[in-house]
Amino acid sequence: MFVLPKAWLVACAFVASALVWTGSALAADDASMTIESVAVGAPLVRLALSVPVAGAVAAKPSRKARSKRKARARHASHAKVSAAHSSTVVVPAAAAPVAEKAAPPVKEEKAADEKDAAPKVPAGPPTFVGSEKCMTCHVSQAETFQKTLMGRIFLKAPRSEREKLGCEACHGPGSAHVAAGGAEDTGGPGLVTFDAYSPRPVAERNTVCLSCHENSMRTHWRGSQHELRGLACTSCHQIMDKASPRNQLLKPTELETCFQCHKDRKAQAWRSSHMPVREGKLTCTSCHNPHGSANPKLLKEATVNETCYTCHAEKRGPFLFEHEPVRDNCLNCHEPHGSIHERLLTVARPRLCQQCHSEEDHPSEPHGPKELFAFRGGCANCHGGSIHGSNSPSGAQLHR
Repeated sequence: MFVLPKAWLVACAFVASALVWTGSALAADDASMTIESVAVGAPLVRLALSVPVAGAVAAKPSRKARSKRKARARHASHAKVSAAHSSTVVVPAAAAPVAEKAAPPVKEEKAADEKDAAPKVPAGPPTFVGSEKCMTCHVSQAETFQKTLMGRIFLKAPRSEREKLGCEACHGPGSAHVAAGGAEDTGGPGLVTFDAYSPRPVAERNTVCLSCHENSMRTHWRGSQHELRGLACTSCHQIMDKASPRNQLLKPTELETCFQCHKDRKAQAWRSSHMPVREGKLTCTSCHNPHGSANPKLLKEATVNETCYTCHAEKRGPFLFEHEPVRDNCLNCHEPHGSIHERLLTVARPRLCQQCHSEEDHPSEPHGPKELFAFRGGCANCHGGSIHGSNSPSGAQLHR
């Protein structure tokens, strides 16, 4: 390995200092200088020698080199400023007045146009205008209403000053509605509507109906089960159209109207043993008053038994020997809305009787092959003729 003498290295350092002193560009930007090749005799020996100039010789750059460095710095700063100016968008002075003008308020102008176009509603409370005004727009409703009982009375044969008002007797004065061109919202209380989407509360709508119909069968409407559950008169009745032969019901028959809510009673009505409601001999209102009652379950009569006695008078008595469950409640043994057992019984015989009567002297296995007391009618084989009570002197066991 060839090693240069230390004297040669010192000589190389002096040569580098001389180059810096004379203003060489190699020492202008770098703090160190690299000598790539040094000619030593005949052969060229390449070496990479890094000598820190500040540590070796405190060489001070010339005035000319300093001036060149300052010139390059100024040139670089000017280049940066020009680049920044070129990236910004210059707005012409002529466009400034256009930008300062505010856009016209489109919404306000539109609202002003709508306000000018809207019909003016007269000030003060609305007044009655007559049914003729209503019929000019509501032609189809007027045609169907004239076919109903209420329509024939109100429009053709009114019996009071209230009925002479016609449409406005229920919907209220319509002057504001007419002045607004038939608009629903006229800024005031507006007309009273009765459909399911009416903004009026149910109690307010029902009050209009009760102002004429709160009598007789509707005396107990306030506080009744149906009233407390939020039902409206129009939940069951159709005023503007004739959908049923009687009572302007919402459905063609009373059963269909009641079965809208009472689905369980609808299922019971189709059982094998049932009241003749499907055949049209009885209806729900034969026993119940849907408009309210002072009795339980909206019954027309005071008790269940009194309700049953309106048709089954022979079961009323009085009897010399009473059957206590019968006297207590008919529902102890019967299901009036429909049953899968004979005679609307809640449980098949003899199990029905054995719910109260123990089997001391009677068979405990109903319908057994050796049980002569439980075949066919079971207990009714002996007690059936007087099971509701007996007037026979020897009928203490309800045998006869």
